[in-house]
Amino acid sequence: MKKVAIIGASGYSGEELVRLLLAHPQAELTAVTSRQYAGQTVGQIFPKFANHPRAQSLRFTEPKAELLAKAAEIVFLALPHGVAAEFAVPLLQLGCQVIDLSADFRVKDAAVYKEFYAHDHPAPELLLQSVYGLPELYRSQIKNASLIASPGCYPTSILLPIIPLLKTGLIKPAGIIADALTGVSGAGRKAELDYLFVECNESVRPYGIPKHRHLSEIEQELSLAAGEAVTIQFTPHLIPINRGILATLYLAPVKHFDASGVEELAQKISGCYQQAYGKEPFVRLLEGKALPDTKNVEGTNVIEIAWRLDPRTGRLVVMSAEDNLVKGASGQAVQSMNILCGFPETAGLL
Repeated sequence: MKKVAIIGASGYSGEELVRLLLAHPQAELTAVTSRQYAGQTVGQIFPKFANHPRAQSLRFTEPKAELLAKAAEIVFLALPHGVAAEFAVPLLQLGCQVIDLSADFRVKDAAVYKEFYAHDHPAPELLLQSVYGLPELYRSQIKNASLIASPGCYPTSILLPIIPLLKTGLIKPAGIIADALTGVSGAGRKAELDYLFVECNESVRPYGIPKHRHLSEIEQELSLAAGEAVTIQFTPHLIPINRGILATLYLAPVKHFDASGVEELAQKISGCYQQAYGKEPFVRLLEGKALPDTKNVEGTNVIEIAWRLDPRTGRLVVMSAEDNLVKGASGQAVQSMNILCGFPETAGLL
């Protein structure tokens, strides 16, 4: 059993971590922090977990690195960007392994971080030490990591479908367009006018245009896969559901095709995805007429991927669906923990 703690356990991602770790067969949740709920039990704050024996005794505390390092070997940071690094630094110095769900250690270039997050990076010396926590792509690096930067929800929905195609040279790095829709929980548990029920319900709207913060890590990882700088067009949308992301990606195959060339190219694309993800436990490659649907991944650590060739436009259209709080956040972080600890990768996630 590994002793684990969560800093910032009162947000949506923190709550999801609590759910997953309370039920994990090889992890013991020993500490949860929240300044506003300090002194109250997990069961009091999250009644849905009240019947779990640990939830009746485990109390929220103030976040203090020294005490957490004594209570846990692995610490999850479910904190806003800029704040997470303040805890990562002392926890690493105290010998903990850290899995950060914020954006603080995803971007390797401090200047790029400042460009997208509008402040200096709080711990640039740790950027090269961190491992980008996308298990399907960085499994071997995660095994030996002390600091894991768990990817954002949008990046997961975009990177997993595109990177195999870039690495095999099936699509052009230029001209990539990504449209994505997310549920309101993606904004976090906060009281702001834009996210009130009356403002979101019966409403679909774009936001973060033309330079959403997640572009920094998306373009970083696509550039690494392509071996050249990649810039994409990304338009996120807020939709009136609690959770889930649906991404639609418009890609240009390297070789022009028409109706007569569809079958040959389709075989190459199918082979590419099977080679990349055919044995992955949390990637569901859809066959036949099936298309991704958020209702089929809600509450799971699964990402669905499907694709279609359009000979009329000469484009490849790839679609994905995931739960933004599980595969897009907490579930993926637990998946990385499983790899880090040598547990079955699916432990606590199926």
